[in-house]
Amino acid sequence: MIIVLKKVAINNIKELLNFLESKKFEVNFLEENKVLYLKGELDELDLNQLKAFDAVEEVVVLDTPYYQVLRKCQKENTIIKVKDAVFGSGLEIIAGPCSVESKEQIDRIAKSLKFMGIKALRGGAYKPRTSPYTFQGLGEEALKYLKAVGDKYNLAIVSEIVSEDDLDLFIKYVDIIQVGTRNMQNYALLKKLGKIKKPILLKRGFASTVEEWLLAAEYLLSLGNREVILCERGIRSVANGSKATLDLNVIPHLKKISHLPVIVDPSHGTGFSEYVEPMSLAAVAAGADGLLIEVHHDPKTALSDGVQTLCIERFAQLLKKVKSLKEHLEEND
Repeated sequence: MIIVLKKVAINNIKELLNFLESKKFEVNFLEENKVLYLKGELDELDLNQLKAFDAVEEVVVLDTPYYQVLRKCQKENTIIKVKDAVFGSGLEIIAGPCSVESKEQIDRIAKSLKFMGIKALRGGAYKPRTSPYTFQGLGEEALKYLKAVGDKYNLAIVSEIVSEDDLDLFIKYVDIIQVGTRNMQNYALLKKLGKIKKPILLKRGFASTVEEWLLAAEYLLSLGNREVILCERGIRSVANGSKATLDLNVIPHLKKISHLPVIVDPSHGTGFSEYVEPMSLAAVAAGADGLLIEVHHDPKTALSDGVQTLCIERFAQLLKKVKSLKEHLEEND
């Protein structure tokens, strides 16, 4: 439920707030303190009694379990700026290896990507792997390597957090904290991330509906962190030709109903490097605000996900085509 406030004296607003607090409602101010967003047992609230307060202009009962992620709450696109990278305005591309393997490896890749004009570098430090016997990442050591190349080449660093116990390290070393598909509904983690001042890249769960995904984002916004980037990374389906089904239908849908930036991960969404380019182009054509692409100087030797990773040369070719398509779409919009 939301309450639109009148322009009245502060005492009138305090009277309303005292009433709501007595009813055990959690109250959030939105839209420059012009709107109240209520959380609690709404069935126990008498709407006529609420409308009688001098501070109340209008009471709106919502038809969705989320509100702050919607354009009903904020009409303008959310724009997130991290170093030189901008999400929500134009097309931004995050690239880099699935895993940070060494100081030399990540520096080599970062240098190449910077030369191509990339402004955000991805790299896994902690890897939530299905098998306990596969490479799990270098941990804090990898975060230090990422921070070093981020400072050296002025790249925004993106890395996935897998445990709330590591949050202090991510605040120290990472510019954009990624919540992976397995942790999209890790509510203890989301609650902590909602209270920090760092952008969150929220991947869709591989078996999650759009409503569940938006509710996960709502956790972050409701606790004060409004810098959230949604990332479509493919959902589990009956498809046999790829690792997942990349749900590109969701891009125009989310752009219509939500103000948050929406990017696409065609590497995980397809699972094969040969499909990354066509699905990247399709994502841009569908209106994505960005792409998240796995890039390695030698995918054959990569310690994780080499089969879906592009080499530097193939990524350069993709980048040229993506930029050309984006320019064409803007010119003919």
